[in-house]
Amino acid sequence: MLKEQMVVKNSTGLHARPVTTLVKLAGRYKSSIELVYNDKAIKLKSMMGLLGAGVKGGSTVEIICDGEDEQAAMDEIRELFATGFGE
Repeated sequence: MLKEQMVVKNSTGLHARPVTTLVKLAGRYKSSIELVYNDKAIKLKSMMGLLGAGVKGGSTVEIICDGEDEQAAMDEIRELFATGFGE
């Protein structure tokens, strides 16, 4: 299991476009992937859960990957957060 803190760098937070990108990315991996925000764990494959979390720009979230391809998933997620989801 891998855990890592990440900062939402895009000023608009996790709205529809970045959430769609995260859900599509998570769907390509067999690992269980969760985002923890305000002590609430949300499956990264759940678009409605992620949108409902209301993650604002500048917030810190924890990503948890657990499974056979957890390292590859974490690496790709880290890159998305680092680039502000291309926004």
